[in-house]
Amino acid sequence: MSYLCDTNIISELIRPLPNLGVIAWSESVTYINLSVITVEEIYYGLTAKPNSIIKNWFENFLTSRGQIIPLTLEVAQYAGELRGMLRTQGIVRSQADMLIAATAKVHNLTLVTRNIRDFENCNISTLNPFSS
Repeated sequence: MSYLCDTNIISELIRPLPNLGVIAWSESVTYINLSVITVEEIYYGLTAKPNSIIKNWFENFLTSRGQIIPLTLEVAQYAGELRGMLRTQGIVRSQADMLIAATAKVHNLTLVTRNIRDFENCNISTLNPFSS
């Protein structure tokens, strides 16, 4: 099975004491797929609140275990259609989350996230590795 990680999973791995379930999951996979959206969100956070230790960890992670999946026309189209369809049902979702969901759908990946509810009704598989 192949996975796409949401930003909250990478943020958890960076923490001094990450959740044991997230650690166990991350050790069970060889590489971790990231949407280019997640990369942007991490760099946004690092710019708003600089931390050279975290930045070095993240950049090492990108070159050693991370595989970046770019946005494509197919991903953008699916994300727009998905967000529009949900909106007609009164469900408002962020553009970033719908681009991540569309990336998972187009590439047939399971989205690993703590925020399962943010991806309900997106027709994708999800996994929450956080232990209670």
